[in-house]
Amino acid sequence: QVHLVESGGGMVQPGDSLKLSCAASGGTVGVYAMGWFRQVEGKEREVVARIASTARWTVYADSVQDRFTIFQDNAENMVYLQMTSLKPEDTAVYYCAAASNVYKLGLNPDYWGQGTQVTVST
Repeated sequence: QVHLVESGGGMVQPGDSLKLSCAASGGTVGVYAMGWFRQVEGKEREVVARIASTARWTVYADSVQDRFTIFQDNAENMVYLQMTSLKPEDTAVYYCAAASNVYKLGLNPDYWGQGTQVTVST
């Protein structure tokens, strides 16, 4: 059983940067495909970024391409989401997720964190 805990959310202004962290326990980040999802109340959860267990492959939603970067630290068993040039439409609850492979991660992750709120507003 993999336990995921997100941190780093908060309220920022448009154009600011923010780094989300996901601490994994009960499993090794380097074994699982990891990802970040986000959800706005009343809307479906959407995948933001995914990284393969080897960390050699990443994919991003079009809406965050070139602004967000997902990366992992196997030694610390952490996954991060560096967000730059934040926009009000990035406001959402952000969730860390893990799955046995990147395809399953995009469809039906095996494990979820509890989420962290990101609010981008003036």
